[in-house]
Amino acid sequence: MLDFTPEDRAGRRVLFTPGPLTTTRSVKHAMLDDIGSWDSDSIQLVAEIRAEVLKLTGPHPDYTCTLLQGSGSYAIESILGSAVPRDGKLLILSNGAYGRRMKLVAEALALPHEVLEDPEDTPPDPAILDRALARDPRITHVACVHCETTSGVINPLRDVGLVVARHGRRFLADAISSFGAYPIGPGKAFDLDAGPIDHVAISANKCLEGVPGFALVLSRRDAIERCAGNARSLCLDLYGQWSYLEKTGQFRYTPPTHVLLAFRQALRELEVEGGPAARERRYRESHRRLIEGMRRLGFQPYVRPEVQSHIITTFLYPSESFDFKAFYNRLHALGQIIYPGKLTSVPTFRVANIGSIDSREVDGLLAAVATALR
Repeated sequence: MLDFTPEDRAGRRVLFTPGPLTTTRSVKHAMLDDIGSWDSDSIQLVAEIRAEVLKLTGPHPDYTCTLLQGSGSYAIESILGSAVPRDGKLLILSNGAYGRRMKLVAEALALPHEVLEDPEDTPPDPAILDRALARDPRITHVACVHCETTSGVINPLRDVGLVVARHGRRFLADAISSFGAYPIGPGKAFDLDAGPIDHVAISANKCLEGVPGFALVLSRRDAIERCAGNARSLCLDLYGQWSYLEKTGQFRYTPPTHVLLAFRQALRELEVEGGPAARERRYRESHRRLIEGMRRLGFQPYVRPEVQSHIITTFLYPSESFDFKAFYNRLHALGQIIYPGKLTSVPTFRVANIGSIDSREVDGLLAAVATALR
């Protein structure tokens, strides 16, 4: 992308996965510095990251940003374990592995919860949610994944939020895969005010194109203040982490300093690219080329176009005799890394088109797929 020359691209392993993903040389290079966790450099680094991420949400001065060591799932567990009070009840909208993971988190934390389950190629129906909330006044919080990377389905976050608001409940969102790839704002598919969304989980190594190592939570200030005393965990206490950041500018426990340096560079490169709108255009063009090319090679998408995200696509096996392991190994040998499927019943594999790639890398993948098939 921004700093790759043809020589850099030659022989480079390319990750067509939903994270970790291919990063620029300059993002990787940023990790070569060493800084102390208590140094002013580190405090300034954390402050810059928090401020720059909040800018991406638009005019929302009531939001605040908390950084957490670990993957996006750590942020989800932190949110669920801290936002839902001891006498609360959680309703999970699930249509894939990451909705099911929320259920596992709720079970591990002994959170009272209910699950509305949909097929993996079907977004949740706001009308069914409406009836569920009307039926059970004990439900205090609703949680929904924006882009379910099990299948690539994009869920109607805004429509869900409006139903949650109508019933006076609190809304929690998993935007780990989608943040940075979809426009944010009033009336948009990602509308923070529809709900309103109390807490949003995002990750450093998805569409913001950093490296793995920490996650972020965007929270309404009044919502995170209500989390005080709720946490079922010490390290994943969202209020504890946020209040310490607010007071000291530091993590409570050892921060992933090298990963933070890489992420700051990734945010700077996002700005140079033209912000999330420009990144969305790049991802959409890569997705268009991917779909067209894979269709020509005999692969059909699993998800119907009207609910298909532009960041990850699930493809059906072209025949019953298709040997995915052999196919994967051939692509791997050619430096092209894809993901196996995560569906429970249908044989599929997944291709993501996020990270520091564009149409040139997509064309390279398509050429490798043609070679692997031969």
